Amino acid sequence: MPNKDERSFKMSSRNRILRLSRYKNAVLRLKSLNFVRIFSDNLADATSVTASQVRKDFSIFEIRGNRRGGYNADELLNQLNNVLGKDKLREFIMVGVGNIGRALMRYPGFARSEIKITAGFDIDQTKHAPDSDMPVLPMEELANYVRKNKIELGVLAVPDFSAQEVFEIMAKAGIKGILNFSPIRLHSDKNVVVSNLNLETEFENLIYFVNTGTVPAEE
Repeated sequence: MPNKDERSFKMSSRNRILRLSRYKNAVLRLKSLNFVRIFSDNLADATSVTASQVRKDFSIFEIRGNRRGGYNADELLNQLNNVLGKDKLREFIMVGVGNIGRALMRYPGFARSEIKITAGFDIDQTKHAPDSDMPVLPMEELANYVRKNKIELGVLAVPDFSAQEVFEIMAKAGIKGILNFSPIRLHSDKNVVVSNLNLETEFENLIYFVNTGTVPAEE
């Protein structure tokens, strides 16, 4: 049996958490097809991993099933949502209301995942809309808004030259997790979790694998 440190390390694996998200989406699809019980083979087929990998991932997070009866679909979905923090509404702020920021603020699919962007912030006065359903406010109001509304999560979509400075403002205000769409990797201490998503890099990766005729390997 792994010790506490080994188990903690395995639980913090980014790829393992990504697989849990894929399992959750697969469970939702299977439920829509009237599956009442789901087996590791079903999830393996739906997510392109092995059934043993599914069971290994589940065992690390103590998600239990029945070897013969599989997993009850509703119970499995609840367990995955609990692990992924999707058991309650999670509120975000959007910093940088350009093309990406506006698109994310308008995306209706977040509601299905218990995610809500509650407000946007930008330095451009022409974008400010304090009275709209999803207000866009000046950067000067960010810290007070975060503290007043107890917001812990944010999305950053500002130009590269200002990204680190804005990150520091968000961190100082109390934001604990940031999804970064800016084209640079942010420097963060352990107090703020940063997930960097560089769209240009993702396009380049896709082009590379298409040009070489290879398939990216799961790490």
